Amino acid sequence: MSETQQPGILVLSGPAGSGKTTVVNRLLSVSPAKLMKCISATTRPPRPEEVNSSDYYFLSTEEFEQRRERGEFLECAEVHKSGNWYGTLKSEIERARNENAWAFLEIDVEGALNVMQAYPQAVTIFLTTPNPDDYERRLRERNTESEEVIQKRLQTAREELKHADRYRFCIVNDELARTIDEINDILKSEEDVS
Repeated sequence: MSETQQPGILVLSGPAGSGKTTVVNRLLSVSPAKLMKCISATTRPPRPEEVNSSDYYFLSTEEFEQRRERGEFLECAEVHKSGNWYGTLKSEIERARNENAWAFLEIDVEGALNVMQAYPQAVTIFLTTPNPDDYERRLRERNTESEEVIQKRLQTAREELKHADRYRFCIVNDELARTIDEINDILKSEEDVS
């Protein structure tokens, strides 16, 4: 990458249970590329271990709607038909650019499709598991959602899998170290052509 060229946007999506959070955390700690995780905003309440402005920007429904009406979101949607809204603030892309880092978005397929329209050059990666049954097993192992929520997430996963071919890259997350190496190779290749 030339001195004047800035890193771009990296989008990682995949169904619930595909291992996105684990991959994101590992990438942030070991990637040779400078990555800045874009913090999503949400109207859902925080889980006990989550920290505002670190895991998410936890917004009231009213504040989220006001920001949406002002055009502050790059993408936003109600997720899993849960009544909870999620979105990426445009200011997060600027925050990464100001740090000369890749803007790293871990977002759902609907949001990713919106980002692809706004930034066609974005590096988009869809994460899957080797076996379709892995999604349900991993969701149940979390032990954080009701049966109703698990079923909604599984239905969403089936829909999201239909869009995997819209991404520039599709990676089977069967072994974490290999997955991380593959993503780092993609980023290096993208930086070399920039």
